[in-house]
Amino acid sequence: MKVPKSNIFSIALRNFFVDYLPQLRGMSSHTILSYRDSLKLFLQFLAEEKNISISKISMENLGTNEVIDFLAHLERKRSNKVGTRNIRLAAIHSFFRYLAGISPEHLNQCQKILSIPFKRTTTRTIDYLEFEEIRAVLESIDRGKLDGQRDYALLLFMFNTGARVQEIVDLKTNSVRLSKPYKVNLFGKGRKERVCPIWSETAQVLLDYLEKRQVDFLKSSPVFLNHQGQPLTRFGIGYILKKYIKKATVVMPSLKNKRLHPHSMRHSCAVYLLKSGIDLSSIANWMGHASPNTTNKYANMDLEMKQKAIDKAKSLGKEIEKPSWRENSDLLSWLESL
Repeated sequence: MKVPKSNIFSIALRNFFVDYLPQLRGMSSHTILSYRDSLKLFLQFLAEEKNISISKISMENLGTNEVIDFLAHLERKRSNKVGTRNIRLAAIHSFFRYLAGISPEHLNQCQKILSIPFKRTTTRTIDYLEFEEIRAVLESIDRGKLDGQRDYALLLFMFNTGARVQEIVDLKTNSVRLSKPYKVNLFGKGRKERVCPIWSETAQVLLDYLEKRQVDFLKSSPVFLNHQGQPLTRFGIGYILKKYIKKATVVMPSLKNKRLHPHSMRHSCAVYLLKSGIDLSSIANWMGHASPNTTNKYANMDLEMKQKAIDKAKSLGKEIEKPSWRENSDLLSWLESL
């Protein structure tokens, strides 16, 4: 049966999320939700701009101008950064790449949308916490109550393992070994599993916290819970870190001017490992990096390591004493003498 033109878009959108992404591509639920949010924003924008209901949107309403206008809307009206804008465009590209394959009659339309380029972003320095700053943050936590024990265990675990925020949200008790050899199984991007060693101190802090909660270690329970007894969310973890960074700023003013967030703990772990003499290949395995290029950026982050490297390097020759321009009445002669 031939699908009416007005229904092609809605049917393709449904199959994209129900069959293509989870079944054929094997995308993780987090990637699918990210794509969903991007396309949902796009549809809401189209409905408002064209003054129609979302259910009425069809292929006739979808073109390069609409996508470009949406991307401009993200930056101007929603104040999204270029990185977020590019993430939204990646989701749109993925859908129209799929649509081009199942609906050849719309190939030209899809190709035009796929030709919309990603915007270049400026590379900013990555802020992270030095070891003494981490210590100040941990020492600002009152461990006299269960919440304090949880927060201490959480932040220590984040620094120890360099785990991604979502990996911590998904962490279950049966993935953590709190007897020798201490370790944790983390499930990262692309559902890749890696084993990460943990310090004996981290293991003991986690054990104390979980025993205080009277956790049954034979069951698969979330490691970190909020006040409602539900797993901590990404937002909750961010709130906890921000709270203690603010407290630690009193004794560690260097924290005040840093842009820190939960992923900063991951960066902090990688830089600490690098400073401790761990090679980049081992750090890449520790952090679960798919590409060594991701790990190489840490070699360019730390000023202290750069200073040590330049101190070790020998000068090519004696420093040349440059004459002062005041000693020359003739400016051109002074320039020639340089």
